[in-house]
Amino acid sequence: MIRNKIREYRARDGLSQEELANRVGVRRETIGNLEKGRYNPSLVLAWNIAKVFHASIEDVFTVEEDS
Repeated sequence: MIRNKIREYRARDGLSQEELANRVGVRRETIGNLEKGRYNPSLVLAWNIAKVFHASIEDVFTVEEDS
């Protein structure tokens, strides 16, 4: 399972889901689904999101083993 800190990074930077979505070229619903763990991003999308936050992919996204 992939966990993420998108919501925390958005709050830190004062970005709405819509603003982040516009910066990375996806719909706002995609960002919401990512934050809720309903959707795993492609590598390109993960890279673009991390780039917006000036962070590494590993800082924003972590992989956890299913229990």
